[in-house]
Amino acid sequence: MSALEWFAHKPLGGGIFWIQERFYESGNRANIWLVRGSQRDVVIDAGLGLRSLPDYLRDSGLLAPAEGAGPRPLLAVATHVHFDHSGGLRHFEEVAVHSAEAAALQRGDNYEAVTWLSEREVARPPRPGWSARQFRVPPVRPSRLLQEGDVISLGDRQLTVMHMPGHSRGSICLHDKDRKILFSGDVVYDGSMIDWLPYSRISDYIASCQRLMDLVDRGLVEKVLPGHFNIFGAERLYRLASNYISQAGVCHKISTCAMRSIASIALRIANSRITSQ
Repeated sequence: MSALEWFAHKPLGGGIFWIQERFYESGNRANIWLVRGSQRDVVIDAGLGLRSLPDYLRDSGLLAPAEGAGPRPLLAVATHVHFDHSGGLRHFEEVAVHSAEAAALQRGDNYEAVTWLSEREVARPPRPGWSARQFRVPPVRPSRLLQEGDVISLGDRQLTVMHMPGHSRGSICLHDKDRKILFSGDVVYDGSMIDWLPYSRISDYIASCQRLMDLVDRGLVEKVLPGHFNIFGAERLYRLASNYISQAGVCHKISTCAMRSIASIALRIANSRITSQ
């Protein structure tokens, strides 16, 4: 299967494109965002990597340079290193990730990447003989380590890094302040927030949600482009963040601790099997 078959995209206007992996039919299917700038293009998250996303971008004309100009540099930014967002980073020459998860990405740590892919989630195999049991996020050496407050310049637009741990220890959002757009990764999306993975932390998540609510209170976000599911606005962002805080009581913490233990054991078993095969 070619990259053109595997991916599909939708233009949102303003130099932003929404890209998805057509045959990864799962709630874990991550949104991929292409943001075009006057001097640099940025891909926010990279999917599973079963086909080459840069090939798709070139073959579909999304990276076509302006007349008489050379191609703009292309940077892939991972909002975090979970497999559904980071598997495709290996296809990029320039990769950026928060420093808290850089070592996990560089060593190909599929426990921290929470790699968990089943055959039934992939409607069409990307190539003959492909098996989900063999899927791994390969080691990738990041070319740029991100920190809170860093600015990724695209020329005519700037994306500010907001370190928002909780879902994972290196989770980030990217904030386009001028356009009041937030690329939220898995920090928040229109669904249940996952805080029971090995490197999730409820106290961090509460603090991150408080920051999200503050962004809304200050009128700094009007549109959220999340890591999963559909785009939503400021009112929904505030409600999702405030609901998480209100529900993060003692009972939630106890049940989350139990779920984290089960998930940790399952991930270690699954990834030890992959390693041994």
